[in-house]
Amino acid sequence: MRAMYFEEFGVRPSIEVVPDPSPAPTGVVVAVEASGVCRSDWHGWCGHDPDIVLPHVPGHELAGRVVGVGAEVVGWNVGERVTVPFVGGCGRCATCLGGDPQVCPKQFQPGFTAWGSFAEYVAIDYADTNLVAIPDDLDVVHAAALGCRVATAYRAVVERGSLGAGEWLAVHGCGGVGLSAVMIGVAGGARVVAVDVDRAALAAARSVGAEAALDVSGMAPEEVAAAVHEATGGGAHVSIDAIGGAGSSLASLLGLRRRGRHVQVGLMTGDAEFAPIAYARVIGWELDVLGSHGMAAANYPDMLALVRDGQIDLDRLVTRTVTLDDAIDALVRPDDGGPGITVIDGSVDVRDVGRHPGRRHRHH
Repeated sequence: MRAMYFEEFGVRPSIEVVPDPSPAPTGVVVAVEASGVCRSDWHGWCGHDPDIVLPHVPGHELAGRVVGVGAEVVGWNVGERVTVPFVGGCGRCATCLGGDPQVCPKQFQPGFTAWGSFAEYVAIDYADTNLVAIPDDLDVVHAAALGCRVATAYRAVVERGSLGAGEWLAVHGCGGVGLSAVMIGVAGGARVVAVDVDRAALAAARSVGAEAALDVSGMAPEEVAAAVHEATGGGAHVSIDAIGGAGSSLASLLGLRRRGRHVQVGLMTGDAEFAPIAYARVIGWELDVLGSHGMAAANYPDMLALVRDGQIDLDRLVTRTVTLDDAIDALVRPDDGGPGITVIDGSVDVRDVGRHPGRRHRHH
């Protein structure tokens, strides 16, 4: 198969012909019809993720059709249209059985713990726990956007942040996750303030429902927080750091009102991995500091309902499609595409479905 491939971190990838994957006993092989290009892929290419073993094929937001089925899989057939969360649980450990596969200690992450979806085919393990059927009225380009950015934002805002109607949501960083968070907040009846240093990103946030948009270029975290307090009349009830960094996380935390909830979504890498927290404020104001890491496949129906009802408008989020070859530039220069989500369209011809080695039909 053709795949985007690199042998050294930070060195420009190339498109190479590499061996086709085979399904694990509990897994499937998916013919990739679309795959999102995410900043997390850039972090992986830079060497920020300790799970990646070189050489590597990146890519974790995917949609396509099942072409190979492992011997232990009972719920999926060749030819079915599927997507998958970027974090897959094993489905068997206490954490998974307790309903939290997104933090499974044996988790599977395409593009990180294994080769990913910037390729014609990708192997997905723990299929019965993690695959999600794509509704008939949802195209694969939009379905690919759900697996990381939209699902991550949904869990952060709704499940972790417990955002209520009429509350203020502050979104720090208006890329794919941030714009998704704005839409989800608006869909839930919240008031949203968008925070960024890029005018195009702020304009995009306003276009999807943000009530206020703050250009915080050159501001210190304390100044950003003060601007959020002023815009919201006392601080946000829920604040999302969708950027990742010591400054943005601190600004998000300090921008909360008393008893507010900070949700850390943006990856904290390098020195930021151990960034200090304003504990005096956390204690004195009884703030919640929450992490959010993907979303379980079992929780997709509520998110898909918002997509079906048009409250999450994927046309507004997916702003660019590229070929697999052109995706190299999108990976190594993630800021060039502007706000929104870039998706590789047509990684494999759907006529290849059913011709992959190891194919096998299973019955529900």
